[in-house]
Amino acid sequence: MIDNTKKQSIEETKKILFEVYEALCEKGYDPTKQIAGYILSEDPVYITDWKNARGKISHINRDDLLKILIDGYLGIEQGEI
Repeated sequence: MIDNTKKQSIEETKKILFEVYEALCEKGYDPTKQIAGYILSEDPVYITDWKNARGKISHINRDDLLKILIDGYLGIEQGEI
């Protein structure tokens, strides 16, 4: 598989994740379950196309996203990804 993602700052990644989260909420989905499903399967159907959420999340590298989420959960200060 070709990786078309680009390196981006943690703040850019967080902004995209919040936008995707909000779009999922607006459509009545459980955003935590939908984002987790996407991360585990890499299947974009877990993410609504509402407000281009699917397109936005596809620009985030899943490994980088997991690192941000785990570091945030553990309270580890995050540097550049």
